[in-house]
Amino acid sequence: QVQLVESGGGLVQPGGSLRLSCTASGRSIAVYVMGWYRQAPGKQREWVATSTSRGTRLYADSVKGRFTISRDNSKNTVFLQMNSLKSEDTAVYYCNSGDFWGKGTLVTVSS
Repeated sequence: QVQLVESGGGLVQPGGSLRLSCTASGRSIAVYVMGWYRQAPGKQREWVATSTSRGTRLYADSVKGRFTISRDNSKNTVFLQMNSLKSEDTAVYYCNSGDFWGKGTLVTVSS
């Protein structure tokens, strides 16, 4: 049984930073593509960033230059460092690995 557990969400002011974590169990992330998605209130879930097993990192245009995806295979964990946060980044952030999803962690950007 594969499980993905996100953490690190919270309330942050515009311009601030947060680091999200996603720890996997039931599979080794070292050989899998790992991704972050988000869903804002009243909107569809959208892709944010991807980390491939070969080290390629891809980002949505809306977060490019502000967010960084990384992974620690020894800890079976993928991270999303979010800097220069904007109110439009407010959403529930989900970790993804193939057919498996975490339950999400809420990020609220507000003054």
